Amino acid sequence: MSVQTAKQLPMGDSPKRAKAKETIWRMAALAMEHPTTELFEAIQNGEFHAAFSAAWAAATGSNWPKLGVSESYDSYEAGYIAAFLHGRGGKPTAALLAGDHEHILKGLARPVFMLNIVAFYKHFGLQAAVEDLGKKDEPDHLASMLEFMAVLCHYEARALSQGKDASGYRRAQRDFLCRYLDDALDTVAGLLRKNTIPLLDPTLFQLLQDMTVWSELQISELEVRVGPFRDLDSAKPDNVPAEPAAQNLWG
Repeated sequence: MSVQTAKQLPMGDSPKRAKAKETIWRMAALAMEHPTTELFEAIQNGEFHAAFSAAWAAATGSNWPKLGVSESYDSYEAGYIAAFLHGRGGKPTAALLAGDHEHILKGLARPVFMLNIVAFYKHFGLQAAVEDLGKKDEPDHLASMLEFMAVLCHYEARALSQGKDASGYRRAQRDFLCRYLDDALDTVAGLLRKNTIPLLDPTLFQLLQDMTVWSELQISELEVRVGPFRDLDSAKPDNVPAEPAAQNLWG
């Protein structure tokens, strides 16, 4: 499905479709991590596209387009670095840390913003992975947030396969998308559209554009299933009781 495709998704309610959603988020997370030779080889030989397109078709009803590939791993990595780490003037063209974008912080101090994201992770018993050099992944890194969505879809699929209520995991998906991930995807994809980066891999560029559309579609679908998103930090509507501070927001 391209960015121009009509925003219409099948509404299948099955463990298989939830697993397909999990794969989409997980493979997008993999693509947004710092490049490895293994990832580049999978993109180059078509394995990445085959797996992603199969999940995309299962979730959306459409195959994912196959695009060009960087000539070498070195050029692939150079494009990634120029886009997301050290572009012109040593600054990233499109920072992958959500907290680096002032409008995403929405007036919050960076530490508070980070704590709010971590609260989502801790609620499900998750913590940032430790890399080979002992450095923890940033919780607001796009790859970390995409991976968290994959985890929520995994829990959704498990609940559906066991005949249990999956609405809590769906509310968590809706809330996390609306609060953090949708803005981050839209911002990064938009910056890449505005700023041409010659070496940026075509598959990586298109993946980000289509994940932005996918995120919006998921919000629409989840709101149909579990109700519209309501920002708990904003003024509450009249005649709506205040929610207990210790309430489980996803249960």
